[in-house]
Formats: sequence, C-alpha cells, structure tokens
Amino acid sequence: MSLSSALSIAQSSLKATSRQTSIVSRNVADASNPDYSRRIAMLSYTDPGVSAVKIHRAANDLLFRQNLSALSSWSGQATLAQGMDRLELQVNGVDNAASASTAIGALQKALQLYATTPSNQNLGTSLIESARQVIRSLNDGTKAIQDFRTKTDGEITTAVNDMNDLLKQFEVANQAVINGTRSGEDVSDALDQRNAVLKKLSEFVPISTYTRGDNDMVITTGDGTTLFETIPRSVTFTPSPGYAPGVVGGQIYIDKVPLKVAGTAEASGKLAGMLQLRDNVSVTMQRQLDEVARGLITAFAETAPGQPDAVGLFSWPGAPGIPPAGTLIDGLAGTIKINAAVDPAAGGNPVLLRDGGINGAAYRTNPAAPGSGASYADRLIAYGEKLTKPMAFDANAGITANSSVVSYAASSIGWFEGVRQQASNLADSKEALAQRTGEALSNATGVNVDNEMSLMLDLEHTYQASARILTTVNQMLDALLAAVK
Repeated sequence: MSLSSALSIAQSSLKATSRQTSIVSRNVADASNPDYSRRIAMLSYTDPGVSAVKIHRAANDLLFRQNLSALSSWSGQATLAQGMDRLELQVNGVDNAASASTAIGALQKALQLYATTPSNQNLGTSLIESARQVIRSLNDGTKAIQDFRTKTDGEITTAVNDMNDLLKQFEVANQAVINGTRSGEDVSDALDQRNAVLKKLSEFVPISTYTRGDNDMVITTGDGTTLFETIPRSVTFTPSPGYAPGVVGGQIYIDKVPLKVAGTAEASGKLAGMLQLRDNVSVTMQRQLDEVARGLITAFAETAPGQPDAVGLFSWPGAPGIPPAGTLIDGLAGTIKINAAVDPAAGGNPVLLRDGGINGAAYRTNPAAPGSGASYADRLIAYGEKLTKPMAFDANAGITANSSVVSYAASSIGWFEGVRQQASNLADSKEALAQRTGEALSNATGVNVDNEMSLMLDLEHTYQASARILTTVNQMLDALLAAVK
C-alpha cells in the first residue's frame, strides 16, 4: 500500500468517525425526548477508505400505528372518566350528600315523623324545609348539569381549534419531508416532527395513515373520513352560548362529515369523549332528575273523590294539574317548586298538607272541623306509601320503567356510578396499553444511553487508530523527504 493510499484511508476514517461521533452525541442529547428516533450512521466503503456516511433513522411503522391507536383510546377514555368525576361532584356533591336521593330520604323521614305526631306544627314546618332541600337538589342539579354542558361545549371549541392548528403544523412538516426526500437530504428531523404532530392529533380522534411517493403522508379518521391529503381538511364546530334541558348540542364535522360517537361509557379520542359527556351522560342524568321531579309531584298530588288530581306539596309550571304519567318533561327538575299554599315562607299553611284543601274545600279529607284534627295522619301516611309505591317512568331516562320514587332516585345514583366506574376502569386499562405500546416503540426506535456511550468508546478507539496511522505516515514522509535531501 502506498503512503498516499494510507493517508487517504486515515483521513476518510477520521472524517467518518467525526460524523459518527456527532450522531452519537445527538442521540445522547435527545435521549429524553419521546418524539426523537435514534439516528444510525451507515458507512459505505470504497477502495480505498470510506466514501460516505448515510444517516438512518430508526423506525417501526407497526408499533407506531399501534401506539397512535392506543393514545387515541386512552385520551378519549380519560376525558370521559375525568368528566364524569367532575359531573358527579357538581351534581351530587361529596358522597352524594347533595343528591336528590339523599334529600328524598330526609323528606321521607320528616314525613314519617310528622305522621306520628300530626298535632305538632313544628314538624309540619320541618317537613316543608325537607321538601325545600329536595327542590334545591333538583334545581341546583339541573343548573349544574346545564352549566357542565356549556363548559364542555367551550372545551370542544378549544379542542377543534387546537386540532386545526395541528393539521397546519402537519402540513409544514409533511412538506419538509417531501422536499427533503426529493432532494436526497436527510429528513430525520422532519419525520420526527411529523410523527410528533401525529401523536397529538391521535389524542383528538382515532387516525390511520398511509405513505405515498416522496414520503407524502395521508391521514384519515378511524371511520375513513379524510383528515389530511396534500392539504388539511377542515374540522368545524358551531358552539352554543348556553344550554337548557332538551337543547341538542352542535355536531363536530371533519371534512363536512359528522364525527361518530360510541356508547355511553366508552370513547375513542378526546372529541368523542367530550361529545359523550355533553350529549349522552349529562343528558341522561338530567332526564333522570326530571323523572324524579315528576314522580314527586305525582306522589304528593292532592286527590279527592270526583275531583281531578291536582298539585299538592310540589308544584310546577303546568299546575294545578299534574304531569302525564310515564312521560318525560324536559327541564321539570329545574322548574319544580314548593307549592305556595303550604309554604310558610310564601304565607302558606303546612297544615293543608295534613288535612287536605290545598286546591280548595273539595279536596279536604280531615273529617274533623278545620283547625282541629290534631291526630289526623291518614293523608300523611298515604303520601309516605306513595313514595314507595311503583309508578311508571319514561324508559328514555335510562332506568327501569317501573319503580317507586325512592327507588328510582337511588337507582339514578347507582346508574351513574356504574357508568362512571366502567369508564374509569376502561381508562386505566387503556392507559396501561398506551404505556406498553409507547415503551415498545421506545425500545425499538428510542435511544439507549448505555449503548450510545459504548459506541462512543468504540469510536474513540477508531479515532485513535486513525490518528496513529496519520502520525506514522507523517513520520515516514518526513523520513523520505530527509533521505531525498
């Protein structure tokens, strides 16, 4: 081998080693970046020496797609579970202390106590106060649910705007990949950036991707709607300024196609989770409160032979009649109130609840003269029995259609807790899946610092060997020149 060949080999080796060292240093510097894929310096050899160093980016498309799917499922389920936790606290309070079921239980006890001593007017007043707490739980619960829907609607608006921004970022990254691929440049950084945007997009909706020529990527949603092809497709949503019971929320459109939503306790993608909360869970919860309110009005209705049933302890905008049996009335829980005729705060007399006559003398059932009947408890006992007597409820509220008011209110809590627990369990399992797929992807494409440091040591030895060759060649050239002189 000639000295010039040896010199060329040593120089190319030093250049390649320097490039390899730079790549390893970059790997170590970005080891903690979850969106960074390991770079590998691939050497191509000629005679003599190394002619080029090509950068290879570690990738595993199958694991990446699995991770995208897992992230979408986890994001949607976490959104749904966390939203249910907030909704439960806002409507029912800590340990259901503010729930309608708890208030009805207290009302039932106050009614029983008044029935045992009907001559005690203080017990009558206490009964009205217990009823007032029931009203408060239903009215406040309705407001809390509709406020929750309004707030969720605002969160949907923010999420849609964020998603459109991400699609614009994806367009920039995708174009950088295309341009770099066409010019033969290293596009590793652009690919990392593009994948990072894909991960964020997958948190909003389930996505699928496929790559065309020049590394151009197309994105579709889980149901096949185009999300990106050359340019971003529009994600649109019209927010509502406020919500009332029965008001239907606006739909989310992707490329003018409405976003589909799954069942009550499961959601894939943050947007689907928000729609579930706004249009399914909270709406069903409101319907159950409305049915509880209707059941209370019916149970405490004032009856008399030959007279139509009329409102008693509880009143509503349709008074003096009572709501139709087994028929849901949207927003009834927000409008139910104490009948002024028996409310001391409104100048009413609680004794009318005991004796009858809230709707006139024809409804009076106490056989004693007005003002007497201290031991009369028949009507109070009858009210207590009606609270535990089965009646028809609207099946659209999501609970069995035949139950007592007391059981129905308790079942409402049980229904919500069951759905919430199911959503929470699914969120935990999907979080675990997202973490496992993320770890698998990291193991396949991420940086292992120990391996990189070991490689750095090998490169150091290579560098030292090349340096020795240069030194040796230099000494031989010096000797040759000295001999010629």
